[in-house]
Amino acid sequence: MRIRHLRLTLSLALVSVGAVVLAGCVAPATDESEGETDAARLSTSTASFWDSSTVHSISVDVDDDALAELLETYESTGDKEWIEATVTIDGEVYEGAGLKLKGNSSLKSVTSDDDPSGIPWIIRLDKFVDGQNHEGITEFVVRGNSSETALNEAVALDLLELAGLASEQAAATRFTIAGSTALRLVVENPGDSWNDSTLGATALYKAESGGDYSYRGDDPESYTDIFDQEAGDDDLTPLISFLEFINDSDDETFSAELSEHLDVNEFATYLAFQDVVDNFDDIDGPGNNSYLAYDADTGLMTVVNWDLNLAFGASPGGVGAGGAGGDGMAMPDPGDAAAPDRGDAAAPEGDARADRPTRPDAGAQMGGGGGRGGSNILASRFLADEDFHALYESELEELKDLFYGSGAAEDIVQTWSDALVTGAGDLVDADVIAADAADLTASFERLAD
Repeated sequence: MRIRHLRLTLSLALVSVGAVVLAGCVAPATDESEGETDAARLSTSTASFWDSSTVHSISVDVDDDALAELLETYESTGDKEWIEATVTIDGEVYEGAGLKLKGNSSLKSVTSDDDPSGIPWIIRLDKFVDGQNHEGITEFVVRGNSSETALNEAVALDLLELAGLASEQAAATRFTIAGSTALRLVVENPGDSWNDSTLGATALYKAESGGDYSYRGDDPESYTDIFDQEAGDDDLTPLISFLEFINDSDDETFSAELSEHLDVNEFATYLAFQDVVDNFDDIDGPGNNSYLAYDADTGLMTVVNWDLNLAFGASPGGVGAGGAGGDGMAMPDPGDAAAPDRGDAAAPEGDARADRPTRPDAGAQMGGGGGRGGSNILASRFLADEDFHALYESELEELKDLFYGSGAAEDIVQTWSDALVTGAGDLVDADVIAADAADLTASFERLAD
């Protein structure tokens, strides 16, 4: 895969908001098709829309009746339907784009009476017009978040990229629909296009919120409700084989052979990252938020991050359905709701499958959620193994220094907040922006310990 486990040695002058260039992460093209994919990666990674030092604009012009019907259908049946819209992005007009609701827990309270500018959406420019794109980008996710500014997720995504892990690019955006405008964070959608430009995986599987990493036999139909294939030719064989190994292998085999099934270095970094940015809603959080990417060349799976809107201890409480409202980030008291360090997860004697500690009140904060809120078989077994646990601990210290010891995280916060004050001061009060930025920087000292 194109994203590799590595550390970027950067001076603070090179750390800019929203985009840390992963120099050297892309393998050289070996044939014409690979060269085309690399060109796509270059196009999307350098797209001016992802310049997060400024606030961008997306305006959606959609038939009022079609929009109302879409919301009424979701409210009555839970179905998410595509409708056609005209979308204007930073002044460029795209006819025949697709618009659909996006999310699970973030949509639980959505009704047909809600302001559409505050609801999570996915925009797909090529849904009804083949090949239509904006600077190489075909899909935009208008994120739900736990604050007006979405600073916590924006900063976490930049840090994810700084860690050398696959990350979605993001942009602060003035989002307009049905005559209403709100400040929203817009990110890449981890689908076919994103996989081509970022991972180059053979197959990409999204873990559904109501599923888990359990092995359910060799019938692909048993997995249709817990994993959704987002990229590659439809084939669940690699996924099923991987789930069988992590669930059914004995402890000795798991320890000796996991590296033949999983990129263990990237997984150690992934687990460490979740704790370093205080994100309980991850692979074993209530939303079961993750992707599994399979590389046929190496035969390895990689756990890919998704959904960081609760990073830095943010809580979804007190915010509208789309996260466009609220009084700044709802940051819990560090002593009450901070995610416990996985370094405390000692392996119980004689049981290498024991669950890692559950984060306090995780299920309550998410209103139940769909996942198990503190138990994932892969994370539990990985951390129960002495050698893998040591690898995780090493990554934990390295990321703390990379993010907080270097001052990189503070610089990222400053750049994002400066952009919001300049480009969205009429949508979000400057005091709210400053308060969210201050909450973040205050959390850095705690997380660096």
